[in-house]
Amino acid sequence: MPTPLRHPIAVLCAALLGALLLPVTAAHAESRTVQGGRLDWGVKSSFQSYVTGPVAQGGYSLTGGAATVGGSQFRFPSATGTYDGATGAFAASFAGGVHFVGHRKSDGSYQLDLTLSRPTVRISGATGTLYLDVTGKAKDTGKVTTSAQVPFASLALGGIDMRGGGTAVVLNNVPATLTAQGATSFAGYYAAGTPLDPVSLAADVKAAARPTPTPTPTASEPAGKKAPSKGGAIVDGAVDWGVRRTFREYVTGDIARGKWTLSDGARDGGALFRFPAGEGTYRDGELTASFDGAVGFTGDHGLDLRLSGVRVTVADGRGTLYADVGGDDFAGKKVPLVTFAAADFTARDGLASLAEAPAKLTAEGARAFGGRYPKGTAMDPVSLAVALTDDATLPALPDLGSAAGPTPSATPAPARETAAEPAVADSADDGTPVLPLTLAAAGLLLAGAGVAVAVHRRRTRPTADED
Repeated sequence: MPTPLRHPIAVLCAALLGALLLPVTAAHAESRTVQGGRLDWGVKSSFQSYVTGPVAQGGYSLTGGAATVGGSQFRFPSATGTYDGATGAFAASFAGGVHFVGHRKSDGSYQLDLTLSRPTVRISGATGTLYLDVTGKAKDTGKVTTSAQVPFASLALGGIDMRGGGTAVVLNNVPATLTAQGATSFAGYYAAGTPLDPVSLAADVKAAARPTPTPTPTASEPAGKKAPSKGGAIVDGAVDWGVRRTFREYVTGDIARGKWTLSDGARDGGALFRFPAGEGTYRDGELTASFDGAVGFTGDHGLDLRLSGVRVTVADGRGTLYADVGGDDFAGKKVPLVTFAAADFTARDGLASLAEAPAKLTAEGARAFGGRYPKGTAMDPVSLAVALTDDATLPALPDLGSAAGPTPSATPAPARETAAEPAVADSADDGTPVLPLTLAAAGLLLAGAGVAVAVHRRRTRPTADED
């Protein structure tokens, strides 16, 4: 039988402590949605140098919206996951991948062939792990294996307090170390415990979702019925193209020291540019459409290239992307820049689309780029989507999030009452830290309760002859 609480002070303290801990329990139960953001990571800079150097004579390609950023980092976009501000638990996956190849053999295959994709960061308490989908070829046997969400690297959080209630999770330069599983999936190039490049990320955290009522279909708009295509005219469309990764790196690098500028509705997706508002016709896998938007590249050494008025045609399983090219040589003439494979451009559920179709530079395109690349050069792939019905949805643009620049590097928090600025925004919507203040108040309550009970016991303690 449980012992009753005899002392009124103890009863009061228990009641107040329970009341203070209620917000913690409620907050713990409300994991919030992570939607939008990016992860920046170079894998291992020396590995990149080895792959692209004179020994391996290889390179890398990017997929799924991944981009390069800075000197040697890859940027993976579109964070999705959850974050619990009360406990600091964080889990978010990012889109995109990087494919390394090297040591080309006589049959055209590569001895080094490694793809790392869909990075996921999970943090619980003081423990952080980076997971990856890995497809690799063993260095010794050549056996290809594919593994999903390998715990690839352990992350040293350095005393960072992940708790809080802000609108973003931002970490910068978190040290990463190869795990035993990561070493195995890394085709044996490095041993477990090898330091990898540090990881940085920024992810948006949404407010707690509020349920919205489902609209009742009307008689004139039955549920599930799609609006018909109007005589082959497309309702909307978008073409995504990054031009060429190495060209973008040249523009912003130490040689050209330039930039690119988007206008007329073009949007930046990190590794690509979106030209929206497609207009035209589609019929039986064939398309003629024009798109809004322009991109201009400027820099040293006479770099000045503007592409606008994008038009795309698809016929007989082959696509061509045209653009008005600025400059004296073309004077705004529409130029066929690249051709791309479009064998399966069939409409499904009101949407005809192609994802990352390989593209090659045309002879006219080679002239447009000032002879930097010869005809037939592989350019960035083309993604194309056109909506044929009002309710068809175009693929989302890679979401880099809205979080500001990264916070200072991960370092142990000072041992003092007011810690340094945490790597996560730690305040609720009203600017008041939620969990730290609750626990502090609970600690003060318990300390006060201890004093009160001690005083009460001292006053009522029996004497030696009152046994």
